[in-house]
Amino acid sequence: MSQDYIIEMLHITKLFPGIVANDDITLQLKKGEIHALLGENGAGKSTLMSVLFGLYQAEKGEIRKNGKKVVIRNPNDATALHIGMVHQHFKLVEVFTVLDNIILGREPMKGGLVDRAKARKDIAALCNVYGMQIDPDAKIEDITVGMQQRVEILKMLYRDNEILIFDEPTAVLTPQEITELMETMKMLAAQGKSILFITHKLNEIMSVADRCTVLRKGKYIGTVNIKDTSPEELSRMMVGRDVNFTVDKAPSKPGKTVLKVEHMSVPSKIHQNLAVKDVSFEVRSGEIVTIAGIDGNGQSELIYGITGIDRLADNGPNADKMRLTLDGNDITKKSIREKSIGGMSHIPEDRQKYGLVLRYNLEQNLELQRYWEDTFQNHQFIKNDAVTKYADRLIGEFDVRSGQGTKTMVGAMSGGNQQKAIIARELDKKHSLLIAVQPIRGLDVGAIEYIHKQIIADRDKGAGILLVSYELDEVMNLSDRILVMFEGRIVGELDPKKTTVEELGLYMSGAKRQEEAK
Repeated sequence: MSQDYIIEMLHITKLFPGIVANDDITLQLKKGEIHALLGENGAGKSTLMSVLFGLYQAEKGEIRKNGKKVVIRNPNDATALHIGMVHQHFKLVEVFTVLDNIILGREPMKGGLVDRAKARKDIAALCNVYGMQIDPDAKIEDITVGMQQRVEILKMLYRDNEILIFDEPTAVLTPQEITELMETMKMLAAQGKSILFITHKLNEIMSVADRCTVLRKGKYIGTVNIKDTSPEELSRMMVGRDVNFTVDKAPSKPGKTVLKVEHMSVPSKIHQNLAVKDVSFEVRSGEIVTIAGIDGNGQSELIYGITGIDRLADNGPNADKMRLTLDGNDITKKSIREKSIGGMSHIPEDRQKYGLVLRYNLEQNLELQRYWEDTFQNHQFIKNDAVTKYADRLIGEFDVRSGQGTKTMVGAMSGGNQQKAIIARELDKKHSLLIAVQPIRGLDVGAIEYIHKQIIADRDKGAGILLVSYELDEVMNLSDRILVMFEGRIVGELDPKKTTVEELGLYMSGAKRQEEAK
């Protein structure tokens, strides 16, 4: 093999119960290139990269670095070979601080103790170089998903790795952060780093990658030079058919108010100020209302407050007037389950923390919101046949791919298929309000097309949709109304047909606001 390749994965085959995740795949990474890895959810991308990082062992095939065969038994072996990985599902210790997570396993020592001053100085230098500011003393459990992503990236950079694996690193980043990351990746490649970049976003591949390898259902489809291809061709290689990149929807026909939020405030977990400050708005049946904004401006806390994941603040500016109603019923102090039974469906921001029980199988997760119904239980005993039949239907309708069908452990499924399982469950249950936070996170273009159609169909059936998205294309194309949050307040209400991405960006950055917005 040519010495131009810093990493070669030759004829890799990886098996799991009931599925061939990687079927005789060869991937070659050139020195100093950005090489994209593209494929549908469950195509085997993350599995292949986990083999390279030592998390899995392949049944067949070999790995070479600089032309020499290497054995990677675990992540320590990978680190010794200067291979680093930013994982799609973060490998962070939630009760540790940002600083402790970054240096974990590579702590600078002085006099037999961890030299925290040096660690702090080194991390600050990295933050400045790569434009990723973060509070080193904040606990992981208290920071947003976007900030946790930054910690993962800084962890890898701190170890000075030369082969960098990015597994869907932009899935939770804002447009501005994505642009910055793309520039960072180009800078790293120019410095001689070699990058493997897993993503479903074709525009990112076209803008940053040199070459792209496409997988489909565990098999190698081909490798192309980006300068010689197009998004349409890549999508055809990925899903085996043409994909519609535009969102087709009829004008909305708003009806009665489904959700009414009045003077809601939510405390912050990381500082003494309120994360959400005296916010009021409503969502009507038959419309999609999107909350837009740069990550960290209160969107997460807003949804946590509405759904009941976090408590509401009792010290807000108009705390005595704070009230949440769902279909006219006061839900201000209702539990999560009471809100769910009352007609609220929720696709959460963090699917593994709030959406799934990873140690349960797929059918158990799909019945989580309905197991107490007579259809699924008799005198408090679960009707297993009914549950399996129900799960089989959802798996088929939403194309949830799993090696052992309904009995697959959810923790063993790909991130995209975990997401599709949650969406299937929440859309299928009886609801008048759907709260969807980054519903297309980690989904391929074919799945995004399908999920957008399902959300629009849900709207057209009369549900009210409250969407939180950091994807500007999704915000502009899917919304009927846009509410922009900045520093915990709604600073603007925009009509997507009458605004521009540039104007939206001004509201998101705080440079512009509507005085009448509360």
